Amino acid sequence: MGKILILTVMLILSMATLLWSQTETAAPPSVQPPVQPRTLIDCPTAGLLARGSFDVDLRLFPGGGALGGISVGLTDRLLLGVSYGGEKIISDEKAEWFPQPGVSVKYRLIEENFALPALAVGFDSQGYGSYVENDSLARYEVKSKGFYWVVSKNYKILGTPMGLHLGANYSLEDDDGDDEPSVFLGLDKSFNEEFEIILEYDFAFNDNKKLSSFGKGNGYLDAGFRWSFGNRLNIEFDFMNLAGNREHVEYLSRQVRIVYLEYF
Repeated sequence: MGKILILTVMLILSMATLLWSQTETAAPPSVQPPVQPRTLIDCPTAGLLARGSFDVDLRLFPGGGALGGISVGLTDRLLLGVSYGGEKIISDEKAEWFPQPGVSVKYRLIEENFALPALAVGFDSQGYGSYVENDSLARYEVKSKGFYWVVSKNYKILGTPMGLHLGANYSLEDDDGDDEPSVFLGLDKSFNEEFEIILEYDFAFNDNKKLSSFGKGNGYLDAGFRWSFGNRLNIEFDFMNLAGNREHVEYLSRQVRIVYLEYF
């Protein structure tokens, strides 16, 4: 109950800040915020794809796993996506495909300006890592975000952009009996036009009890390095579960991610 109260207070304060900021003087046309990434690593941001564009996203993760997805910017505010993958794809064993595709939708309610962060709401059914299914349980190693809201604000620090992101979510993966809402936050910081780092932390309030083989109360701390080739190709190296939020796991998880952007 206390965590639900915290989430409610955070949402009220965020909305109050947004409404108050709307009375502030807008930034001049020459001062426009940079485009945010649409995701950090596993956590969403308020960033979108431009209307008439799409990206192809490929993740290679432990266990020979591969997850591919396509996201499309239908309007300047609306993003739709679909994804599918499995484990042992890169292996000499039989592939174990996920039971269903993941779907995502994101809508940006408020655009970022000089005083105002961007605010987006969405739904994402795609979890990450291994998928476990038996008589009493069906979930990803890292639960999907489910329904969420997120605010994002960009700043210029040391001459290059930095984005800050804060959100809350409610996952539909609750067969383990842990169905609390959760909170996540993160940042992306550019060092030049090609290289940036990403950090995110999911408190994982919905994954901290019941099943000791999954989250044990530390939350999920992830970090990544993103290398951009022009404006269309990104290669990313991610280091995940830095807080050791899983029993019987001695090393952090590592994945490679490739994202290619194209226009209709």
